[in-house]
Amino acid sequence: MRAMPGAILGAAVLLLALAAAAVPADAKGCIKGAVVGGVAGHVAGHHGFLGAAAGCLIGRHEATKNEKATQNPPPPQQ
Repeated sequence: MRAMPGAILGAAVLLLALAAAAVPADAKGCIKGAVVGGVAGHVAGHHGFLGAAAGCLIGRHEATKNEKATQNPPPPQQ
């Protein structure tokens, strides 16, 4: 009996969720990006896992960029 593609995707999402729960707070933006990317990838052509991986990378990049911006505010203009 072959596993259905939906079951494989569900197992991958479950494993991703379990792995994300074990990751320290270092993964800011990854979870949200993975969820959004996974949904977008699934809708765009059943590439949910690829979308989740890309979303995680983009989410982390954006979170790091925002964190750096808040740590180093621009000097006030005169």
